[in-house]
Amino acid sequence: MKSFFKTFFASFLGSAVLLLVVVIFIFGSLIASIAKSSETNVTLKPKTVLYMNLNYDIPERTNSNSLAMYFNTSKIDMAGMNDILNNIDAAATDANIEGIFLNLSDIGTSTANIEEIRNRLISFKESGKFLISYAEAYTQSAYYLASVSDKIYMLPDGVLDIHGIATQGTFYKHLLEKLDIEMQIIRPANNRFKSAVEPYFLDEMSDANREQTSVYLNSMWNKICSDISASRNIEIETINKMADELTLMFDTQAAVDYGFIDELIYKDQLLAKLHELTNTADKKKVNIIKNTQYAKVRPELMKGEDNIAIVYASGQIIDGEGDDTTIGSTTLSAAIRKARTDKKVKAIVMRVNSPGGSAVASEVIRREVELAAKEKPVIVSMGSYAASGGYWISSTADYIFADPNTLTGSIGVFGTFPNLKGFLNDKVGLTFDEVKTNENSDFGSLYKPLSPYQMTMMQKHVTDTYDEFITLVAETRGLRKTFVDSIGQGRVWSGTDAIEIGLVDELGGIDKAIAYAADKACLTSYSIKEFPKQEDPLQNLFKTETQEYYTKAVMKKNLGSSYKYLEAIENISKTEGVQALMPFVIYN
Repeated sequence: MKSFFKTFFASFLGSAVLLLVVVIFIFGSLIASIAKSSETNVTLKPKTVLYMNLNYDIPERTNSNSLAMYFNTSKIDMAGMNDILNNIDAAATDANIEGIFLNLSDIGTSTANIEEIRNRLISFKESGKFLISYAEAYTQSAYYLASVSDKIYMLPDGVLDIHGIATQGTFYKHLLEKLDIEMQIIRPANNRFKSAVEPYFLDEMSDANREQTSVYLNSMWNKICSDISASRNIEIETINKMADELTLMFDTQAAVDYGFIDELIYKDQLLAKLHELTNTADKKKVNIIKNTQYAKVRPELMKGEDNIAIVYASGQIIDGEGDDTTIGSTTLSAAIRKARTDKKVKAIVMRVNSPGGSAVASEVIRREVELAAKEKPVIVSMGSYAASGGYWISSTADYIFADPNTLTGSIGVFGTFPNLKGFLNDKVGLTFDEVKTNENSDFGSLYKPLSPYQMTMMQKHVTDTYDEFITLVAETRGLRKTFVDSIGQGRVWSGTDAIEIGLVDELGGIDKAIAYAADKACLTSYSIKEFPKQEDPLQNLFKTETQEYYTKAVMKKNLGSSYKYLEAIENISKTEGVQALMPFVIYN
């Protein structure tokens, strides 16, 4: 199953995309070099406004690769979380920056990431500089960030979408039945919250999954309402009433009357306000600088001979090589090893943003974390998700930070083995015969079901892996094993709840994790060094990983919000064998 889907997605689509990339490179390299040159020659002028348009899927760090320019055809300034956060900090003390202008409509990132940016903006406001936001229409996630602004403006005919949070799963049960495909599932008997396998045999959520989902969704929504209430001086009851009735979506004046929006204005009126805030003449152009531009010229926040390493662990955990959106055991373990053996690196902060994945790959990575922690402080900063395998690789760290809306835990495992016999025999017309040397030489075959003995052995292996998981957490977190089992069983927890049960040490973003690491390493000045090193795809154009990376980039760009359904189907190919995974979609 795994090789089948990998061949389908990587070879069929990858070859076409590779050809496209080559053509783009030939005809676009000159344009890219000109664009890169212009970005490099950015100058920072007095009375400049830091312009933040965050209407895209924000990555953990800015993609500095030259080919990435092509896939950003919308002229959106696609800075990563690293540059966005550092830019806000630098702008607070930069004499050339008058304030920050948030141009928002939708933000394609998690609530946890939005919360980190929001907290940095709260700190920025202590500088006394202005912070305003404007949109023709605000989604709920965009408004959550905008709510921290001094003034929130919207187009008179705009839309403010406040409706609460929902999550929706895709269930494959009836699809697999129509195709005559059997997904053989093995999981510990008590892992009732491990919902990752439910789509294969259910057509709706189980009661246990519905229970856990309701708990963490309400935890996230309560935090959002609390933050908006504090920033805008609006009662939480009012926010919920507006969400229940969808009032703000259809009545712009109500948004002003209830205090969600300060003023309904047009773009020309906004420009007039920016001139007033920067004390510049109306006829002059307002000096603005974008995130990626400012990252090249901003004042250095901290510099020293010693380094703190930030190791980025983003995406689903797989065996082998990874990239900026996938955690490969080979790639990430090598990055941790390089940080450990680098004499200038005095502490390591591992930024984990992962729903989990392969149990074997997770253990390979965790071992490197363990080795590093024996030589220097290793601190984990959890982002959007650090669940299942994401928690596995985090557990050995010296200290764990999480945002209140981080989703973590999901301590549980499962195994899946697809049986394509019915599909291939009855739907396609293929039959198979075999010759084998040993009783179980056919183990793992896609063309027949597991034998009773093989199923028994797999059940034992999965149960043993779960026992290994809860034992690991109990030992590293100083908890009783029976207690870890009670909060485990695949259950997902928000960061706020996770700190109460001992899975997380402290609530806070990556800035707190870095400060804690510096304190543990006794550093008063230091530089940041990022791992793994970002490779330029132009130098690796014909590597399979590069083809797959840009295949996904093109498909995501063209399919938009529909891409998540194709991605869900593709992820089936990555769930063969024992997995520690937590897949779902949250609509905010």
